Amino acid sequence: MANSPTGESVISRVVRLMAAFDRQVPSMSLSELSQRAGLPMTTAHRLVEEMLKHGLMERDADGQLRVGVRLWELAARGSQALSLREIALPYMEDVQAAVHQYTTLAVLDHGSVLYLERLSAPDSAAKRALDAAHIAQRAPLHATSSGLVLLAYSPTWLQQEVLAAPLEKVTEETITDPPTIRRHLAEIRQRGYAALPGIAVKGWTGIAVPVFSSGNTIAAALNATVPSGETNVPFTVPALLTAAHGISRALGAGAPSGPRRR
Repeated sequence: MANSPTGESVISRVVRLMAAFDRQVPSMSLSELSQRAGLPMTTAHRLVEEMLKHGLMERDADGQLRVGVRLWELAARGSQALSLREIALPYMEDVQAAVHQYTTLAVLDHGSVLYLERLSAPDSAAKRALDAAHIAQRAPLHATSSGLVLLAYSPTWLQQEVLAAPLEKVTEETITDPPTIRRHLAEIRQRGYAALPGIAVKGWTGIAVPVFSSGNTIAAALNATVPSGETNVPFTVPALLTAAHGISRALGAGAPSGPRRR
């Protein structure tokens, strides 16, 4: 695979082009794409033309570029994440029916939370607060209940790596002190869920439980976001644990995904 003068491979440059798109900017001109990807115009033009031929990128009626449906098709064929989403969706619907709040499914990917699915609750006041938890969006592991659950059941070396890096303070309640986070991780493994008010969105509590796969390894975190308050946690946790048990069994886990010790 030919490299650029800087030593960057073609694949790396293609990834930079695709990563330039997001929910806020789903389409753009070639010059905008070149600038956002940090690539020379000639390089961006050459790669984009090739991607257009294969359907990995498309032009809309206004000539703007966007990610192509062909990319989704290829990814969906063998995606473990999409299989997980399909298994989890009926259980997520049960949770949403019980708690009437936003429900998400997330995995750990490249050191951050990646949301695979989100069920909206039209009558919930959390809609504006949860703009950062859309499908395919990411969040810091330490700043969400889902992230803390994923981290709590991850290998020790990964926990050390995450906690050694700079930790962003997303809200006033976000915990950025590594020893304090480690104590919370131990508590999560002890009781089987995370519920830390306001660490991601002020006034709201993400309540998350682990989902396990074969070998009882952490596969995902199932979360419901509720208004912060003492009565919401004990009401929501059983619904989440029941759903997580069902998803875990479907994924081949040999034990329920409730409280565990490592």
